[in-house]
Amino acid sequence: EILFMQPESTNRGDCPICCLPMPIGAEYSTLMACCSKIICKGCDHANQIREVEGNLQRKCPFCRHRVPASQQESKMDLMKRVEVNDPFAIGQMGIMRFYEGNYEGAFKYYTKAAELGDVASQYHLSCLYREGKVKMDEKKEFYQLEEAAIGGHPTARHNLGCREAENGNYERATRHLIIAVNLGHEPSIEMLKANYTKGNVSKADFAAALRAHQAAID
Repeated sequence: EILFMQPESTNRGDCPICCLPMPIGAEYSTLMACCSKIICKGCDHANQIREVEGNLQRKCPFCRHRVPASQQESKMDLMKRVEVNDPFAIGQMGIMRFYEGNYEGAFKYYTKAAELGDVASQYHLSCLYREGKVKMDEKKEFYQLEEAAIGGHPTARHNLGCREAENGNYERATRHLIIAVNLGHEPSIEMLKANYTKGNVSKADFAAALRAHQAAID
């Protein structure tokens, strides 16, 4: 079953500069509004040092576009990406609308981005359905969670494990949690540990998941 296949990496993929896997936490990366690329903090910092030492103009380390001088310019760059149907940029617009309290607007952008393959937007849609920001729909929530999990979204995978456990499907819950742990998802470790103490996870599987988790975050 495709749902329980272990993704090669998280939905964040690799840094387009150094080609190393991106950390799960957004605080370890920088979004470039000009090209919708996510750059790891290391590459972004190295680029800034090079520019400062060479007295160079600030530019995106990926597309070499001039770095916006203001938040307004950054939003204009993002809108240009939205206009060419960039799924990541459309998803970012959904996030902006969500934090403005415009849940219908967020739903519109998330839906379009999800249809274009943006995994994070699939996860965000599941949250809207679960939290009642739009009409609550458990079937649609599970569908979006599963799509996001297949795409490598660790938190979506974790949430699937939680929901399956709530429904008494402990075997399926454990399989989801193991995949999330293998992707480097920290909160899933505690849940997997609890399942291990209850006898729902074998010692070999638990040890293998811990090793995979360590490898993912190193």
